[in-house]
Amino acid sequence: MVESPIFEIFDGLPRQGPGNNKCTEKAFNLLSPLPAGTKILDIGCGVGMQTIHLAKICNDCHITATDIYQPFLDKLMENAVKEGLDDRITTVCASMDDLPFEAGEFDIIWSEGSIFVIGFEKGLSYWKQFLKDEGYIALTESTWFTDEPSSEVLQFWQDCYPDIKSIPDTEKVIMAAGYDLIDRFKLPASTWYDFYSNLEKRVDDISDNYKGNTDAETILSFNRKEIKIFREHPDEYGYTFFILQKNTNK
Repeated sequence: MVESPIFEIFDGLPRQGPGNNKCTEKAFNLLSPLPAGTKILDIGCGVGMQTIHLAKICNDCHITATDIYQPFLDKLMENAVKEGLDDRITTVCASMDDLPFEAGEFDIIWSEGSIFVIGFEKGLSYWKQFLKDEGYIALTESTWFTDEPSSEVLQFWQDCYPDIKSIPDTEKVIMAAGYDLIDRFKLPASTWYDFYSNLEKRVDDISDNYKGNTDAETILSFNRKEIKIFREHPDEYGYTFFILQKNTNK
C-alpha cells in the first residue's frame, strides 16, 4: 500500500485532473511562434498525459516535468519511452513551492490543474522568476461560471478552495502579478465528466482497502461528494485555461 490514499487514488488514473489533449493543444496553439530549443517546465505534471502530448506537438522543445510523487514521474517516463519521446522529457521530483531551477531558465511554464496546491496568486508570483523575459505561462484554474452559485456549491468551494474567483477577478490577479493575458477559454464539462468517471471507479475499487482508516475514509467521502456536486451543478464552475505572458515592465 502506498503512503497516502490520495496518491493511490490518483496513481490509478490516466489524468490527475480534468482536461484532455485537445485542450492542451488548443492552449499551446495560442502561443506565439516559439524559438528553436524551447524549454518548457510542466509543474505538478502527475503521470503526464499533457506532458506527452506537448512533446508530440512541439518538435523542437524540451520539457522538464515536475511532481512531488516519484511514482507519477516513473509512469510518465514509462509512457514517454513507449511513445519514443523520452529524449524530449526530463523529470524532477520537487515541490512546486521549492523548485530547483535557475532564474530565467524556461520559455514556458505549463500547469494543468495543479496551481491550486500552492495557491493561484502565490504560484504566479513564485514561478515568475523561472521564466525568461516575455516567457509564457499556460495553466488551468478553477473559476466561477455564474455570479450566483447555489448554496451547496458555494459551501463546497469555501471548504476546499475558498480562493476560487470569477474569470474577471482571476484576470485581475494575473495582471497584478505582472503578466499580460494573451487568451483564455473554458474547459468543456465533458473533461470533468470523463475525469470523474475514472475517479469514481477508482474510489470504488480501493475503498475496501481503507475500511477503519478514518483519515482515508474522509478523503474518499470527499471525492464522492465532489463528483456528486459537479454532476448536479456543471454550469456553475469549472476550469478556465489561461495563457499569460510575463510583463517585463512589472
